[in-house]
Amino acid sequence: MTEIITIALNKLDADPKNVRKTYSAEGVEALAANIREDGYRLLQNLVVRKGDKKGRYYVTAGGRRLAALNLLAEAGEITKDFAVECKERDGEIATEISLAENLMREDMHPLDQYEAFDALAKQGKDVAAIAARFGTTETVVRKRLALARVSPVLLQLYRDEDMSFAQLSAFTVSDDHERQLTVWNALPSWNREAHSLRRALTEEMIAATDKRMQFIGGLAAYEEAGGAVKRDLFDDRNAGYAVDAALVEKLVAEKLEATAVSVRAEGWKWVECSATAPAGYHAMKRHYPEGIALSEEDQAALDAAQTEYDELAELIENGVPDDEAETKLAEVEKRIDALNAPTEAYSPEALEQAGTFVFLDYYGRLAIERGFVKPDERAETEDGDDDGESLPSGKDPVEPKVPTISHSAALMEDLTAHKTAALRIELANNPDVALVAVVHAMLLRVAYPYHSEQSALQLALTHERLEASIKDAESCKGLIAFNDLADNYSHHLPGNPADLFDWLLEQPQDTVLSLLAFGAAHSVNAVEKKFTDRRNGIEQANQLGRALKVHMPDWFETTGDSYFRHVNRTTIEFAVAEAKGGEAELSVRAAAKKSEAVTIADRLVAGSGWLPAPVRITAPEPVAQADDGEDEFPEAAE
Repeated sequence: MTEIITIALNKLDADPKNVRKTYSAEGVEALAANIREDGYRLLQNLVVRKGDKKGRYYVTAGGRRLAALNLLAEAGEITKDFAVECKERDGEIATEISLAENLMREDMHPLDQYEAFDALAKQGKDVAAIAARFGTTETVVRKRLALARVSPVLLQLYRDEDMSFAQLSAFTVSDDHERQLTVWNALPSWNREAHSLRRALTEEMIAATDKRMQFIGGLAAYEEAGGAVKRDLFDDRNAGYAVDAALVEKLVAEKLEATAVSVRAEGWKWVECSATAPAGYHAMKRHYPEGIALSEEDQAALDAAQTEYDELAELIENGVPDDEAETKLAEVEKRIDALNAPTEAYSPEALEQAGTFVFLDYYGRLAIERGFVKPDERAETEDGDDDGESLPSGKDPVEPKVPTISHSAALMEDLTAHKTAALRIELANNPDVALVAVVHAMLLRVAYPYHSEQSALQLALTHERLEASIKDAESCKGLIAFNDLADNYSHHLPGNPADLFDWLLEQPQDTVLSLLAFGAAHSVNAVEKKFTDRRNGIEQANQLGRALKVHMPDWFETTGDSYFRHVNRTTIEFAVAEAKGGEAELSVRAAAKKSEAVTIADRLVAGSGWLPAPVRITAPEPVAQADDGEDEFPEAAE
């Protein structure tokens, strides 16, 4: 029989032969709280062996208890020579003792924890006191006490190991025992995952993560309106469920209608609200806003404001004392912005014949999509056009004559690789469009096998690295952002690919859609190489870019290094003329050497947002009138 000896705390050291070297700070603090709650007594004695120095001992088993006692001593709650009861064992088997203690230990069964916690709760102890008594967190205590909602029949199934703890936890979202048993017996064994059970139990409730809840302001706004909430302590992604679905729908409708009021004031023929995207609206014919040229009066006002701005900026730069110069400059900037603001508007004909959808997108964000013409209304419009004119209305755009700009094959590849990088990161962050793009690519292959159309996505799944196509890959904003996104996802995906499918089954739908977007984005390829068989796919990238609303100046800046030094002088001149006008072009022509022309062009174009044609997301081409006088609408760029 091993004797119990008492040793002063400051005579005990961690044993180098202890197989367990690391203890979490949180675990040590929790154990210290448990020891404190029990009157600074250990439930289990330390196992020690004699140390290398006389009078000192190594703790072979009980390193975490030793750390907890030292923590209490440092806090001044016990003395440094606090008496600790220990069992002394032979030093030759120290490692075996340590290994046995750490490997043979079994955690307390969750239901045993629940019953122990429940007994203390019935004695009147609160959650904080119970957590302190057992050296655990209040969250763990609440989760165990939540098992009181579960049917005793299901608790016994868990004890008999016929159910996992994740499955058992799913039942805590409901306290209807009859409903719990009905769901368990109704679902086939292969479909009894925790998320399936939770979904079946809450099918008449609305989760806090639902897009409708996000739109109205979350559970807080719902509760403020008088709605009841059911909490799910075992779902860390979720704050609970709204029980009153009718109230949620009412709050959503009220908020959508508030937006619709201001949209109706724009003069549309109709405005419709919906909690989801209208079915088939992508296929509807659509009006688009038209560019607005400044009136002579506004153009004169803009020129005057710009002159005033330049004069004030020069005063400030030269340090000429004027206390009001900064204030005046800010006011002029506002005037300039106001004059430049109305660059696009819908024609009166569009407002008369088309309407607007106000709805929630996939993420619960407000979406306002204007200019759609319903099929029946379009037929009425065409029947009433006696003069043979039909939509789209307005003057046909006058195509300006653009000088010929030449790009080498290498530069085309570089510029379009930048465009591809931008499309990839934008698509990876837009699951809605990614879903459409992937389905589009698949249907082109399976439903239209002999058609010449191509998708911008190379499925199944083809991914070409862009670094080889970009001259300065380290400066490509789209590539950097996409690689950062890839690094972020790598920290969340399982390390073993064999575990990926099961892991995906356990993820919420929004996570899977985000990963779909991320994967689909890898396949985007708008790179124009010298020899390619993907001309149509490259063109479809523009349609994809319009759907993503890609703003290419965010991803590519035209500079001397990125563009001008790679093209000939004629192209530099044409580019500057297109970006800044004829006078700027003359400045480039006056340069004696190409290097000077590059420097001048870099300075003139800086900050203008001008892009070389291969990098642009081009607008859809105007559709020519048919022979019978009827027009076709441009396809919706969604």
